[in-house]
Order: sequence, then C-alpha cells, then structure tokens
Amino acid sequence: MLDIGYSLSRRFPDPPQTDYRLADVRALRHDLFCGDVYLADTVKDREVSTAWGWVPVLDFAWALCDIVEQLDRDPRGSRAAKPQFAELDFTESADRMLFQRRFGWVDVEADWMPGDEPPLTFGHRLLRREARDFLHDLIADLADMHEGLADNPIIWDLQSRFPRS
Repeated sequence: MLDIGYSLSRRFPDPPQTDYRLADVRALRHDLFCGDVYLADTVKDREVSTAWGWVPVLDFAWALCDIVEQLDRDPRGSRAAKPQFAELDFTESADRMLFQRRFGWVDVEADWMPGDEPPLTFGHRLLRREARDFLHDLIADLADMHEGLADNPIIWDLQSRFPRS
C-alpha cells in the first residue's frame, strides 16, 4: 500500500496578509504552505520523506501528479519495456526525488537515501490514484484552514486537470 502525506511547518508560516482568492501560481507553488512530505510503503514500513520544514506541499502534490503523467507518455503504457524517467527537484536545495517506470511499476528514490537502500516500488495505476487523491485531500485541508483558497481559479483549474480517479 502507498501512503502520501504531509505536515505543515510552524517555522515557515504563510504571510498573514495573504489573499488566497487572488494568490498567483508562483505564490501557490513556491511561497505558501511550507512543511514536509512523504511517500510510504505501508506494507514494507519504508518511506521517502523530507525533514526540512520548507517544502511547499501544494507544489509537491502538483508536481507529483505531473510526474505520474510524464511517466505514462509511452503509448504502450504498462507494456513498455523501455524505462521512463522523471525527477522532482526541490528548489531550495540540490536534492531530488527520482522516478523510474518500467512496465507497470514505478521505482521512487531520493538523493538523500542511503546508497544501499533499494527504491520504493509502486504500481503506476496506484501511484496515479494516490497522487490525485493526495492533491484533492490537501486542497480540501488547506481550503479549510485558509479562507478564500477554494475560490481561487488556479485551484479550480488544478483540480479539473487532475480529477480523482
């Protein structure tokens, strides 16, 4: 099983004067909602997680959904033997989360993982479903905490671009 989660940082709060209805893409993706994120294999009790406190969690969810789609560009889909690669880079550091799909499986690893630790492996279909669910659940949580966020047209577009599976 795959679990994707987050925690918001108390060290990097959003500016109190923010009008979430009018926040632009840059603010939503890079300046607001900082914290930490993780992808966990609950069966094997392993995870890839950040512990920096400054990761923009909405950007992570957005980028993860984009990456899952990038990994599905081969018209042969789960029958494709040629590996497909994608990476998620963290803008405030040189660290990256790396994704490799071969057939219907996606390996997930990170630059900060020990070299002898194997990647986490998930089915592509499961990763797509969980990434989209995570995005929608995160938006719902953030909208509950921040008045006006649910009325932002960028959020509407994001939710329609990556509907729940």
